[in-house]
This record gives sequence, C-alpha cells and structure tokens, in this order.
Amino acid sequence: MKIAVADDYQDIFRAAPGYARLAAHEVIVYNEPVKDVPALAGRLQDADIVVLTQQRTRFPRELIELLQKLTFISQTGRNTGHLDVAACTERGIVVSAIGGGYPHATVELTWGLIIAALRHIPYEAARLKAGHWQSTTGTRLHGLTLGIYAYGRIGKLVADVGQAFGMKILCWGRDASTARAKQDGHTVAVSRQEFFAQADVLSLHLPLRDETRSGITAADLSLMKNTALLVNTSRSGIIAKGALVDALKKGRPAYAAVDVFDDEPVLGADDPILALPNVLCTPHLGYVTRETIVHHYEDAVDQIIAFCAGTPINMVNPDAEK
Repeated sequence: MKIAVADDYQDIFRAAPGYARLAAHEVIVYNEPVKDVPALAGRLQDADIVVLTQQRTRFPRELIELLQKLTFISQTGRNTGHLDVAACTERGIVVSAIGGGYPHATVELTWGLIIAALRHIPYEAARLKAGHWQSTTGTRLHGLTLGIYAYGRIGKLVADVGQAFGMKILCWGRDASTARAKQDGHTVAVSRQEFFAQADVLSLHLPLRDETRSGITAADLSLMKNTALLVNTSRSGIIAKGALVDALKKGRPAYAAVDVFDDEPVLGADDPILALPNVLCTPHLGYVTRETIVHHYEDAVDQIIAFCAGTPINMVNPDAEK
C-alpha cells in the first residue's frame, strides 16, 4: 500500500515508533501545507491510504472525488468536521478516527498565552534584544476574575491553575457544564451578560459544533471590560465571524490571545486579526507537543494496520464497507 501522511509540519511521523510498523508499505510524508484542491489532489493522487493530522487539511467532496485510488483515511483525533464523511462513504472510503490524547498540552498553552499577554512578555523580550529596557506595566493574576466558558476536561484544568494563582473562578456554559463547576465549588454566573461583564480574563473551551458555531456574538463581546483579556485556544468558529476583530478595535475586550483562526493554516499573515496591536497570536499550538503528536500518530498506525488486516477499528462510517 502507498501511504501519504499529510501536514506533518514538524516531521515527527518518521521518528515515531509506529513508523517502523509500516515497513511493508511505501510511506511518503509531507511537511508543507497545501490548501489548493488541485495541488493537493496532485500530491495525494497515488495514495491508497492518507493519514490526516488533526484538522490541518480540509478534505471536501471536490478533493475526494479526484482521489481515485484512495481506500482509507486514518484521522488523528476524533474531530472530522474538516472531512466530507458522506462523500467518503459514497466512494467506499473507510474513515477511522479516535480521540483521546493529553488535554494538559492545551491547558499549558492557554496559561502561557494568558501570562505572556498580561505581562507583555513577547513585546518586552523583543524590545530588550533591540537594545531597549522595560517600557510597559503588566497585570497581575491574583485577585482577578477568571471566566471559564465550558467547564469540561480542559476548562476544569484551566480553572485549577487559576485558583492556584489566587484568581476568582466564574463559569458559564450548558447545564451539565455548570453543574460540574458548582460541584467543584466554583461560582456560576447569574446570567450570560454577567459572565461576559465580570470576567477579567475570559478563556473559551467550547467544542465547535452546529449549536456552538458563531455562538459568541458582537453583543457578548461588547459587554466585556475595557481592561479584559479574551483567550481562545478552542476553535475560531465559536465566535461570530469578524466579531472579535471589531470588538478589539473598539476596546472591549482590551486584549485577546488566540491560537485558532477561521481559515487554517494561516499563510502569508493572511488574517485581519494578525494586524492588530492588542492581540497575541500563535499558530494553533494548543496540542502541539512531541508527546501528544507521537501519541496521535501511534493511534493512526494502529488504525492502518487494522484496516490492512481487514478488521478496521474506530470507524466513523461503517456503511462505507457495505
């Protein structure tokens, strides 16, 4: 079988233990992202199997119909929103995907962004290398209100760290989420309006689904303090398109730290939020630790081996085999 690994930006797959288990196959690893459908089809046209690394590559129907040899997609992570599963099923292409991993990686990045933004660390570090001394004043965390939107696995861990810093925790989300927060002794906002208005640091941990897409509106953001920081290490699509850029221009919130964008990967700095001086941006690094990616690639190899043995696992579209 010819196996193509898409978007292994850091070239980890060939160094992962699972690579050796594919010695009987021809494996080609691509490190550079390609967004153009015809170019991507040209790259993958001879592949029997494609490994998709998280949601780095969009796989629309247009692309799937061009890949005549493709029989199997091994997806790392359970999210398949970037992949036209229905088109795969129609073509008889089996898709396997498994979640899991380490939520701590995203939690660590979330706190890295919060501290870096509030203490102006990237700016001051760059200024020092340019020959200047300190010129800004930071904001301390102790005593501030940390807003957690969606108290799930990641939200809970972010809240735990905030509590260790002496922050007040204020939660909002669905009933199940707020019930867990109350059980853990955290305060749940009386209303959505109070949640956005009271948070000094507001951290978003909502999954992107039909019911959460564009769920955070310009009206929500307008309620935030003119000193507040909004942090998004979840998905860009949970905020209404263009609303955050407009809100930051108006000064509510004062700052943002974002790891996710509407159209990824962002190439050539082609996103309006990157031009704003009051935003700290990182290129979707939330889960990007060597340990996490190796773990995901081991799952992907397990799925390939099972498929080649005629016993696919973690199938998203079991009807594709019929």
